[in-house]
Amino acid sequence: MQIRDYLDIALIIVSVALVLAIILQSKSAGLGGLSGGDSGGVFRARRGVELLLLRLTIVVSVIFFVLAAVATIWVR
Repeated sequence: MQIRDYLDIALIIVSVALVLAIILQSKSAGLGGLSGGDSGGVFRARRGVELLLLRLTIVVSVIFFVLAAVATIWVR
């Protein structure tokens, strides 16, 4: 296998992880209404799992961007 093949596999794995992180983040936002408070448009501090998912999403998206840039440059 060539390095290009490893880049493609890494991009697929990271893109699936990014999609999962975004889906989990949107589902956890919907659970905020279970506490009885109305969160209609009000910003609140993220804590616990929500903060972890936010940071995970940011890290995975940066990794995805770097891998995509490297894969694009590598094609030349």
